[in-house]
Amino acid sequence: MKPYIHTVQYYETDCMGITHHSNYIRWMEEARVDFLTQVGWPLKTLEEMGVVSPVTALESRFHATTTFADAVSIRVAVLQCSGVRMKLAYTMEKADGTKVFSATSEHCFLDRSGRIVRLKKELPGFYQAVAALAGQDC
Repeated sequence: MKPYIHTVQYYETDCMGITHHSNYIRWMEEARVDFLTQVGWPLKTLEEMGVVSPVTALESRFHATTTFADAVSIRVAVLQCSGVRMKLAYTMEKADGTKVFSATSEHCFLDRSGRIVRLKKELPGFYQAVAALAGQDC
């Protein structure tokens, strides 16, 4: 899979000219949406089917800074995909290969009423597409 590329915008930087830390979480979301599209299951499609995937956990580590106009490459990998949860890993690098951020996010799957969606049973195509990538760098 192709990495998602985000170019740091001026408004994402602080008074020191460094990207504000809160933006990295937003970029994770951008990359996750792009990842789902690349595996053939756009988030919009899942939501139209009545499935939402709230974040249940986040872990992150900052390695280096980014600044205005830096191109940040974001790779997404599936660490785990059970019948009801998915854990993703994110690695962000600048164009020169400098690792700037790494993180994981965990998501569950719910219908619009808040009931757990069992992927293997209710969305087997999605489950197979994502579970097949578990442990692989995407």
